[in-house]
Amino acid sequence: MIKTGDAIAAVNVTALGPEGAQVLPASELFAGKKVVLFAVPGAFTPTCSNTHLPGYVVKADAFFERGVDMIACLSVNDSFVMKAWGESQNAEAITLLADGGGALTRALGLDTDTADFGGLRSRRYAMIIENGVVTALNVEEPKKFEVSDADTLLAML
Repeated sequence: MIKTGDAIAAVNVTALGPEGAQVLPASELFAGKKVVLFAVPGAFTPTCSNTHLPGYVVKADAFFERGVDMIACLSVNDSFVMKAWGESQNAEAITLLADGGGALTRALGLDTDTADFGGLRSRRYAMIIENGVVTALNVEEPKKFEVSDADTLLAML
């Protein structure tokens, strides 16, 4: 599993932002930036849609005021699902990362197999990345939502 001090892998993700969809290595996407990256098990799932993403949407300005250049949300979903989810959540300030095949999630060692629930998914976590290097990492225990929320990450900045 990735840990504090490790660099983000040069694995492609699809980033959905104001400029549309871009496929590029995560290491390049995060280079030269201070990033808050959080991951959810799946778009449109209850905790992810009711609490996790909305917390970052509501507090986006507070993150930017503290020097964060990008807030990114990753899920093992395709870019069409991530785009629809972002639109439904008014997440214009959040860069949505579609990790359709789970390549980045596996490279980070934060994958989990949920079997018939959805197969390969990401564990729920949040991290702070500075110039491509992880400076803080909070990984949730299975079925928990206690350390990857927006308030916890804001307090860490």
